Amino acid sequence: MKTRRYDLDWLRVGVFALLIFYHVGMFFVPWGWHLKNEVLYPELRWPMSFVNQWRLPILFVISGMGTYYAYAFRSPGQYTRERLRRLLIPLLFGMLVIVPPQVYLERLARGQFTGSYWAYLTGPAFSGIYPEGNISWHHLWFLPYLLVFSLLLAVPFRQIKDHPGALVQWVRKRLQQPWGWLTFLLPLYLWEAFLEPFFNVTHALIGDWFALANFGTLFFYGFLLVAAGTDFWEHAKRHRRRNLLLGVLSYAALALLWQIPDTTLRHFTEAGVKVFNLWTWIFVLFGYAAAYLNRPSSALRYSNRAVYPFYILHQTLTLILAYFLLGTGWGFWPKCLILLGGTFGGSWLLYQYVILPIRPLHPFFGLKPQKPRGGAREKGTPGQEP
Repeated sequence: MKTRRYDLDWLRVGVFALLIFYHVGMFFVPWGWHLKNEVLYPELRWPMSFVNQWRLPILFVISGMGTYYAYAFRSPGQYTRERLRRLLIPLLFGMLVIVPPQVYLERLARGQFTGSYWAYLTGPAFSGIYPEGNISWHHLWFLPYLLVFSLLLAVPFRQIKDHPGALVQWVRKRLQQPWGWLTFLLPLYLWEAFLEPFFNVTHALIGDWFALANFGTLFFYGFLLVAAGTDFWEHAKRHRRRNLLLGVLSYAALALLWQIPDTTLRHFTEAGVKVFNLWTWIFVLFGYAAAYLNRPSSALRYSNRAVYPFYILHQTLTLILAYFLLGTGWGFWPKCLILLGGTFGGSWLLYQYVILPIRPLHPFFGLKPQKPRGGAREKGTPGQEP
């Protein structure tokens, strides 16, 4: 049984909280999204593009890490059943209940449908695949990808966990070297340089080959890094200041590359800088979390359980609020604060006063039965859901 990594839990909670800020920003930034404010703010692209480099990669790394801890007390069969229960049920529920209001509001805003929500539900809501049709998993796309990776790697992960062997030893040796962490970049660079130009990320799962290769590799890396034991945590903590400087410099280099006309040379250079930047920031975040956040708290216990329902609920609430803010003429800050406050507040109200008290709802939001509190050092599965 492994001792719980509270820093991993804090990172998971923090990255999913950041996702709410990111989706609120999508209402204002000049990138494609379901609803757009009448006034767009191009300058928002810079902080959002910075976050965008590492926010999804670190989620898959954290999920791979959680898988390692889950195998401390589960067989591959038990793990597979648990994955189906915790990922597939919320996904299907989300596609049937949580996501349809998002598509409905988008159709209304674009003049593609007129009528009540009931008319939409009993009419075109479940016909065709989005974007041409209306069936979609929208922001819940993370769940089917994670489910596929979990099922495909269930048996290999169990074998690595039980018999670490040469692969884990190789990882440990790399992490014992100051620059050995960079050897993990080669597969990520190959996907970025040779797959990404031909397979844009669609989040459709089928045919989304770059995303499958890239996120699957990061999920696998997460498992291997934790399998390396204290070597990973010590490496990340020891070199966190150096990596922070490298992260700032590599993002600055990336921003400069984006100003250069697209050529073959720029593409291969950008691919290298991009994967270096995302991998560096992942190690930065793990390093500082290991140094300062590896401690329990009542706030963490609450947030760690609430984060999955918040993830499932948040984008629907954001889009409902955004729809009613369209055409009001209010400025950026009033709208932004309403969207943030309404999304966080609405998610909390639904979680605290609807989802938690009604136990039959728990499986639809990925909640496990509440376990009794332990002592100061809990046992459990950190960083596991969603």
